[in-house]
Amino acid sequence: MMGEEERLPTRGDEVQENEQIRRCVCTPLYWLNMLSKELHWSFVFGVIIVYGVSQGLGGALARVGTEYYMKDVQKVQPSEAQVYSGITSIPWIVKPLWGLLTDVVPILGYQRRPYLDFAGSLGVVTMLFVSLHKELHIVLALLSLTAASASVAIADVTVDACVAQKSGSYPSLAADMQSLCALSATIGSLVGFSFSGIIVHLIGPQGVYGLLTIPAGLVLLVGCLLKEPRTSSFAYEQINQNFMNAGKAMWKTLKCPNVWRPCLYMYLSFSLNLNISEGMFYWVTDSKAGPSFSKEIIGYIMAIGSMGSLLGAILYQYGLKDYPFRDLLFWVQVLLCLSGLLDLALVLRWNLKLGIPDYFFVVIDASVSQMIGRLKWMPLLVLSSKLCPPGIEGTFFALLMSIDNAGVLTSSWLGGLLLHVLNVTRTKFDKIWLAVLIRNVLRISPLFLLFLVPRADPNSSILPDDALSSKDGETRVSDDVELVALVNSADGK
Repeated sequence: MMGEEERLPTRGDEVQENEQIRRCVCTPLYWLNMLSKELHWSFVFGVIIVYGVSQGLGGALARVGTEYYMKDVQKVQPSEAQVYSGITSIPWIVKPLWGLLTDVVPILGYQRRPYLDFAGSLGVVTMLFVSLHKELHIVLALLSLTAASASVAIADVTVDACVAQKSGSYPSLAADMQSLCALSATIGSLVGFSFSGIIVHLIGPQGVYGLLTIPAGLVLLVGCLLKEPRTSSFAYEQINQNFMNAGKAMWKTLKCPNVWRPCLYMYLSFSLNLNISEGMFYWVTDSKAGPSFSKEIIGYIMAIGSMGSLLGAILYQYGLKDYPFRDLLFWVQVLLCLSGLLDLALVLRWNLKLGIPDYFFVVIDASVSQMIGRLKWMPLLVLSSKLCPPGIEGTFFALLMSIDNAGVLTSSWLGGLLLHVLNVTRTKFDKIWLAVLIRNVLRISPLFLLFLVPRADPNSSILPDDALSSKDGETRVSDDVELVALVNSADGK
């Protein structure tokens, strides 16, 4: 006889279960349909293409493809690859420039469409150029990859500006638009990393670059289809004055102690976290003492690591977002120091002594590192948004993100210098453990710089009310200039 808690499933249970499945499948479609009707389908299409296909999927393929391109095609040393990766990220440092251009310099009466067309065309040309030349000189390869990076950055800023405009016109849908951006980028990255290793194995790094002409071509298509009102007249002689006004306003804000102190912390905290990822990549793929991972496994590891980043965003949103900035950053930095010990254990092969397989251990390492990195990035994004003065929020936010990217660039170059000094090459990895140890020790230093970060409630204002006040009003940006080129907060680039 069955107990009181046991019973056979009924017809009603099956109907309820089917209804739940139908809702899970149909709700996202209803949501996209609603956004398409309210905001226009071309806008939703543009967000999905730029964030999901170009940055998410294309960025994942480009990252894995470039690592193998530098290692197997250009045959550069790990320290050189580390420096080159920093060079190709330079277009993301000058994002305020792209933002100002899209905001104050319309082309043929349009503010957004021509820049998307230019970005897509630039991406198609540069990717084709690299993919079709088998023995391309490293200088030309770097110029092409940097131009391709610029095409993605320009498209990113342009669509960010569209999102900002729509958020102002449809404030009730602002959160939905940010969710669309984040989901598109996350899903694109997961798909891209999942198949990146297989694709690189089948068609090679240069074949991947040829494949990346498709996302660039879709960005070009977005520029052709995006619905945007055409401005019949524009005073181009005012462009210089608009740039001057924006520059004065940003400089006045940066001189405020409540602004430059957190900016200095953000730059130094990223700079002192030395990036030696290229050295680790060479070690896990080429070192005889290492795990000798295949291309497919490298892609799977990065895909699982991106899941850790998503988990970090969820943890922050639902459990940590109300903690004071300084307190949260302190504990995150401590965790970042501890997570670096996983890399040290890997290169010293302690995991094998403990009976933990390399693949399983690296997956844990990647997931934990990505999760902690996201937990550090999220409060800095919120802090940056609260440092932006009224009237130039978008461009100033892009400026703050450029400061962070400059810190990332510095860490990449310093990491390359460290690998060079320790003589970590394509075939010599004797001192890779020392590079990891030095990086871990330097990760402690941002803890002594936390006094630069305000111990403020994330829900309170940080800027003083008169941050942009001026007696003569010269530092105000013209009211008819919309400086709203927001940076993509989902990937933190």
